[in-house]
Order: sequence, then C-alpha cells, then structure tokens
Amino acid sequence: MSTLHTEKELKTRSGNQCELCGSSEGLSILEVAPSDGSTEQSIYVCATCKEQIENPDKMDEVHFNCLNESMWSETPAVVVMSYRVLKALGREDLVDMIYMEDDLKAWADAAPKSSSGAVVRDSNGVVLNAGDSVVIIKDLEVKGAGFTAKRGTMVKNITIPSDVEGHIEGRVNGTKIYLKTEFLKKA
Repeated sequence: MSTLHTEKELKTRSGNQCELCGSSEGLSILEVAPSDGSTEQSIYVCATCKEQIENPDKMDEVHFNCLNESMWSETPAVVVMSYRVLKALGREDLVDMIYMEDDLKAWADAAPKSSSGAVVRDSNGVVLNAGDSVVIIKDLEVKGAGFTAKRGTMVKNITIPSDVEGHIEGRVNGTKIYLKTEFLKKA
C-alpha cells in the first residue's frame, strides 16, 4: 500500500487532526510498532506528539492530558499508543482503566521496555528495567515537593532516564520524581 494512499485513509479516519491530542498542525503518519505498515497499525499525529513519542525522556505530561479521551478510541492503534504513552508517563491510574483484548494488550506490550541502554541496579545489585516495581527502603525527603517518600512505599511502572545515572523515575504520592537506586529494592 502506498504512503499517499495510507495518508489519505488516515486523514479521513482522523478528520484531518491528531488522533491523540486533536491538533491540526504538522500532521504525519506514525507507525505503531511492531507494524506491517497498514492503516490499521498507523496513527495520524501532530509534530508535538510525534516528537515526544520518539523522545520519551522529553515527554510533557501536561500535553498528554489529551489521552484521557483518546484512550477510549475505537481505533486499536490509537488505544495502543495511548496505553504506551500513559505507561511511559507512569500514569497507572489511567492505564488500569483501559480495557484491551489479549491480542491488543500483547501488541501494546511489544514496545521496547527502555529507551536507555544503561544497566541500572537496585541497592541489592538486582537489575532494574523500565516497567518494574520497586520499594523505597529509607524515608526520603522530596526536595521542592514538600513531602517525604516513606520507607516501604511501592513505586510501580518505573522508567529509566537516560540523562541521570543511578536514578529511576516514578510516581510517589501522585508526583513524578527521580529516586536514587541506592535507596530502592526491586519488588
């Protein structure tokens, strides 16, 4: 199938707007890997969404508040990408709301687990991967957030930032923070 034919179909399906945020600026095709290049496995996205999806370390959580709506799309590729972005942002509250058949869930989970090639280890030397859950082993004062991350707190669906060595990123008390791996153990 030609790219021109595919783009025409995606424009029609999307109403000529980003299938994630609704913008009509700088639209292009984004294949949802693994993909055979078909319209069903591609989405039509704006330049902002595409850039952030391709560079997960620079994702703007505020921009992706739009996923509250797009995660309910009837288009499987849009649901899969919404799921992946919400997972990358650590929004388990929304991820848990998405219903997917087993084959769709398998496709969504087939994405690369980590954008970073670095090996990150917890306080016991166990390798941590993006998507893992960890437990905080010491009360940690969170600078600038005004709270203490308590010992025993579970942090689910962590991400491994490529720009900060020896840290993971996760949500504690609803706030996305960096945590030193020396104060964590894999759950």
